[in-house]
Amino acid sequence: MGKLNIIKNDILSGITVAVVALPLALAFGVVSGAGATAGLYGAIILGFFAALFGGVPVQVSGPTGPMTVVFAATLAAFPNDFSSAMMVVFLAGLLQILFGIVDLGKWVKYIPYPIISGFMCGIGVIIMILQINPFLGVESNSSIVYVLTHITETLKNINYDALLIGSITLIIMFLTPKRVSKIIPSALIALFVVTIISIYMNFNVMTIGEIPKSLPEFNFPFSFDILHLNIILTYAITLALLGSIDTQLTSVLVDSRMKTKHNSKKELIGQGIGNTICSFFGALPGAGATMRTIVNINNGGTTKLSGIVHSITLLLIILFFAPLASKIPLALLAGILIKVGIDILDYRFLKIITKVSKEDLIIMLVVFFLTVFVDLIMAVGVGITIASILALYQISMKTQMKIIPSKISFNEHNKIFDIEIIRVKGSLFFGTATALDNTLEKIKNDKNIIIDCKNIHLLDISAIFKLEDIIEKFKEKELEIVLVMRHRHKKRILSIDDSGIFKNIKIYKNLDDAINYLKEINSK
Repeated sequence: MGKLNIIKNDILSGITVAVVALPLALAFGVVSGAGATAGLYGAIILGFFAALFGGVPVQVSGPTGPMTVVFAATLAAFPNDFSSAMMVVFLAGLLQILFGIVDLGKWVKYIPYPIISGFMCGIGVIIMILQINPFLGVESNSSIVYVLTHITETLKNINYDALLIGSITLIIMFLTPKRVSKIIPSALIALFVVTIISIYMNFNVMTIGEIPKSLPEFNFPFSFDILHLNIILTYAITLALLGSIDTQLTSVLVDSRMKTKHNSKKELIGQGIGNTICSFFGALPGAGATMRTIVNINNGGTTKLSGIVHSITLLLIILFFAPLASKIPLALLAGILIKVGIDILDYRFLKIITKVSKEDLIIMLVVFFLTVFVDLIMAVGVGITIASILALYQISMKTQMKIIPSKISFNEHNKIFDIEIIRVKGSLFFGTATALDNTLEKIKNDKNIIIDCKNIHLLDISAIFKLEDIIEKFKEKELEIVLVMRHRHKKRILSIDDSGIFKNIKIYKNLDDAINYLKEINSK
């Protein structure tokens, strides 16, 4: 009985998720430039195979906002060359399979949050800007800059029927009570109500056009210009990375809701298989979809069956109700997507934007503006670079280097000599190696120096080479230099000491032994 209940709940939840996915799949297909059919096929194919082979049983996959934006840019890069765009999706899928095999998913958690926030806010704004033209009944354009620079011309050519349709859609999306939208999604309510109004009022608006009442055609291998290979690889890497990040973020959310631990390797392999198969049928690529996954959890979905049923339900809708879908106005889908764009914005960060550190704000804004106006992969790359530089700077600031002048006396010989102890605490790496050199230049003692490194936890090759240079310089001045460091650090520097510099000086485990050595040689 328990198993029957699970199966029943998964079937019902899968049907519910399909209802939620329908308007989004249509909308994402249209905004991508590939057409509503491509969006539906993407939801069906990726949803089915990612559920079958993935590592998160309740996750529902399909076209998402971020993936749609990148795919739209891909199509724009290959005008009138859909085969090259599908080659991008094919390679992206293979890369995701590779990412899964090497378990790249575990590294997603190390991406700084301001980068994710700036990226998601940028994606949300891109989606909203790209919907301005269809919302106003004007022919759409995939260029953000074009849409913004031609806004005056667009406003002169408003189709007020389309504006009314888009406005009604947004009103329904925003004002539908939560208790109602939990039963019937607001996007679905808008889809049916506004389409009926448009048909009844005979509005003069653009529609999504005919949707084939059949299964998609298989298309492989792909033809492409070898001269475009670098562009193809760039977009493939972008799609693969973005799809992996998008999926992993949703997977982490599932873990927190279900108190589970997802299999990131298996999930990325499942996503890769799904996106690879999408390319064979001209379907939109996608990733783990947060909203659809949450709907699945809330409606009792617990196994892979729910995701599979979601795909089968969408397939049945295409086979039996395709003619009705052709009447859906583009302005309606624009209204739905504007709401999607608003929902994608990272309100968690935006709510505290005035309270975050200057460094976090800079990273977020740089990634945001690069995402919107330049390039998505460049945005993430530049964001990670800035975050890394700032992190290294903060680490170097926490690394303490202190000069401790000391006088050591030998009563039996009535002799006094000076020792300069340079105490290093923190990390000694390429970001702090130069600071060590600058610190040592301040030393006034002309005979005995101890560099105390026993409290460092990181020692990289840059710091080791810098220490070599320092020791060599002091030896030329006939200064006595002694190192104090942990055994593992001593073992490492001696193992790579081709010049023999470290072998010719004393290295001790503790400061007392180093001081005693200097006492001994100075007493002679």
